[in-house]
Amino acid sequence: MLTLTFHAGTLELRGGDLPQAAQLGFVPDPRARCLRAPARRYAAILTALHRGDAPYEDRAKAYGELPHGLQVRRTLRSYQSEALQGWEAQGSQGLVVLPTGAGKTLVGMEAIHAKNRHSLIVVPTLDLMRQWADRLRLHFKQPIGLVGGGSHQVEPITVTTYDSAYLHMDHLGNRFGLILFDEVHHLPGASYALAAQSALAPFRLGLTATPERDDGRDQLLDDLVGPICYAKHVDQLAGAYLADYDVERITVELSPEERAAYDASRALYTGFLRQQGIRMSSGKGWSEFIMRSARSEAGREAMAGYQDQRRLAFAAPSKLEVVDDLLHRHRRDQMLIFTQDNATAHRISERFLVPVITHQTKVAERSDLLDRFRQGDLGILATSRVLNEGVDVPAARVAIVVSGSGSVREHVQRLGRILRPDGEKRAVLYELVAGNTGEARTSERRRRHRAYR
Repeated sequence: MLTLTFHAGTLELRGGDLPQAAQLGFVPDPRARCLRAPARRYAAILTALHRGDAPYEDRAKAYGELPHGLQVRRTLRSYQSEALQGWEAQGSQGLVVLPTGAGKTLVGMEAIHAKNRHSLIVVPTLDLMRQWADRLRLHFKQPIGLVGGGSHQVEPITVTTYDSAYLHMDHLGNRFGLILFDEVHHLPGASYALAAQSALAPFRLGLTATPERDDGRDQLLDDLVGPICYAKHVDQLAGAYLADYDVERITVELSPEERAAYDASRALYTGFLRQQGIRMSSGKGWSEFIMRSARSEAGREAMAGYQDQRRLAFAAPSKLEVVDDLLHRHRRDQMLIFTQDNATAHRISERFLVPVITHQTKVAERSDLLDRFRQGDLGILATSRVLNEGVDVPAARVAIVVSGSGSVREHVQRLGRILRPDGEKRAVLYELVAGNTGEARTSERRRRHRAYR
């Protein structure tokens, strides 16, 4: 009799051969005297065993059914129902792409209810882990496990971080029939992808607003989770399910003194690139610049020039004058101010006497600030990048992007923070760009999304 077992993130087959074993991912393991395949191949392997003539025993699976499904259910919006139908039509494997504020968490909980199997939810941050756990506890009315942040309690429904999933999937990988990857664009990283390969869950759901990655590794998602089974974008839901919005780009000119300092710093940086023959447009340009800039005094000056020209573009005093004007114009609106770096966020906090949240802000303080913002006790929050994704930011109407990266995902996520509907609200995002600087080109790259057309 063929026997299938789970061991350290892999599947072991003993007791004979299986037709098309190689196509199913099996390779011979002479030391263990078995055929071995990634746990991810479990569903395909089990289908092949079931269709074959040889008797078999499945000892790999260690998950079961949930004690009960959703105890608190909400009426799904039409696109949420369509997303679930598309996922199930694709064998309950694949990605659902919905913008921030469109209710991806509710889609995930309904998927857990539909499959009724022990389920693992994988998230990028501890904040999101706690947020998911609170929602699951409320809607399923049963204990929710936590793995990560000092906790290691495994329950039929468990939430973990990507980091903890990578560390523990070798022994957790057979305990869940459904695995849900929130903010699934994180998954194709080398370590996280290994965690997905080490889980045998036959049902897989990935949730994200923007699956694309700058490194192109989003192509791995088809194998790790499944292809996109449903997608709706910001512009398709605005007005009906999300707030209508406007996007205004404000070009801010540097002062003569700022321009002179910017040009001098940038000349140091670009001159070094030319002298070294480094092309920043190539995939290895940035890493080459870092390595070579550390080898000489000219290189160190070039790195200092690079950092100075970024600082001058990101936090030019003239930008802060525009922020001052916008704060006055929207003094009755709740507002989020985004920056690329902590230093600029703290400058804004000190100048305008507004609270700031960075990755250095302690969890308790962050929770308190968000609660006060939600209740209306605080009207403005400044942040660097920690509120880009994951955190359930209460509804705000105005966002000011003082600076940011060239990432399309980051820009769409920041827009999504102000699109949660609230009556007749119309949201507005202001993007401040230092004119005739590298930031202007960065702005063009990050606006390559239909939400900004």
